[in-house]
Order: sequence, then structure tokens, then C-alpha cells
Amino acid sequence: MQHGVGGGGAGWGQPGHHPAAPPQPPIPPAHGWPVPAPPQGPPPMSPPSMPPGPEATGHIPLPPAVAGGTGGATLAVLLIGPAGAGKTTVARHWASTRPVPTAHVSLDDVREWVCSGFADPQAGWNDHSEAQYRLARRTCGFAARNFLANGISCIVDDAVFPDRPAVGLGGWKRHVGPALLPVVLLPGLEIVLERNAARSGNRRLSDEEVARIHGRMAGWYGSGLPIIDNSDLDVEGTSRALDEVLARAITAPAF
Repeated sequence: MQHGVGGGGAGWGQPGHHPAAPPQPPIPPAHGWPVPAPPQGPPPMSPPSMPPGPEATGHIPLPPAVAGGTGGATLAVLLIGPAGAGKTTVARHWASTRPVPTAHVSLDDVREWVCSGFADPQAGWNDHSEAQYRLARRTCGFAARNFLANGISCIVDDAVFPDRPAVGLGGWKRHVGPALLPVVLLPGLEIVLERNAARSGNRRLSDEEVARIHGRMAGWYGSGLPIIDNSDLDVEGTSRALDEVLARAITAPAF
């Protein structure tokens, strides 16, 4: 990024009535600052006014794909998976290792912004938990759109069910935008049970609940969404697989 240093007070360099001072050698610029090019010809004209772009909270048209992985493409990603799939860890790793600014927003983290009156998932799904889920999803969508409006990619993770349209994929696309790229992370049941057992607090579910969620996630097979079975992949390997899947998706989006 090119930087500029502000000039001094008004009138500097103007002709006066005193004898001209002898010429001085130019002062070298400070280390790391660009050397300004000597002026040539008339001063440049001010750029024409640009038409107003999309609002900061509107859906942002994303640029085309970049060959050889996602590279510097600005992306809006939704990583779907059951509890224990590793989606939050993978999403954070993928976001932190990209060569361009990328944000990670976890729906579970946003849900837990509610302290008093939090709808604990261990208590089951009811009208109270659904209302808080909808609120968290709108909040995540608003955050994602603002990141995208400022040229920052965004990946959101959530346990979206294929058999529950009321809180499903369509809602995420309405909140984030039609260019949202959904990817499903779905390891084997024994893997999610093992990972869930290592959790603590309200993030840890009963084995029965984990098995039920995992079974419902199997409905994504046949949906056309890309699915990554990361049963035998570590976080770094899963992140690479995610980037490869996204690179293919942005060359031929189908969702």
C-alpha cells in the first residue's frame, strides 16, 4: 500500500523577497517509504465520481474464481456438519491460513452471546431455542455481509438439517446472499461420538442426541452438496480438502 506524508504549513516553497538559499542535496526517504516520482506534465485530474455501490448490509456480488485453489477469491462459505464433526475447528483453521483476509463466524458462539435465558441445546429443541437460533442466524448473516462488503471472505459454521427447511439452507442464503457456498463435513458416527465425548459444558451432548443428529445429516447425501468425510483426516488435511472443494464449486457453482 502506498503511503503519503502530509506537507507543512501554507506558503511553504513560495517565492519571497530574501535571497535564494543555496541548493541542498535531496533528503533520502525514510526506510520502507516509497520514493515519490518526479512530476511530469500537468497534475493528474481527479478521478470521476463512481456510482454508489451496494449498501454495506446488502448482498455482495462476489468476484469470479481463481485458478489453482481458492487463492485470493472473496468467498462466502457455510460449513455444515453434526456436533463433533470438527466444523468449527476446521473453519477457523481454513480462515486463518488463507492468503487473503478471511473471517470465521460460528453460530454456536453467537448463540452463546445470550447469557441469562440461554436456550441450552441439552434441553432439546423447542420454540425458545428455535427463536434464539433464528436470531443468531440473522446476526451471523449480517456480520458475514459486512465482512464481504469490505472485501473480507467469511466462513460460517452451523449444524443445518436437510429435513428442516424452516431453519435450513434457504434461510442462510437469504441472510448471507445467493453466492453462499455450502459444504457438508460428515465423518463416521464413531468419530463424532469420540469427539463429542471430549467436549465440556453445553457443547457436549448425549450419545443418543449425537447419533440422532448424525443420522439426520445423512440426508445431505443425494442433495448435490459437496460432502467431505473427514474420518481419517486431521484438521490441516480437512482444511485442504475444503479448499479444493470450494475451488471446484466457484468454477461451476451448482447450489
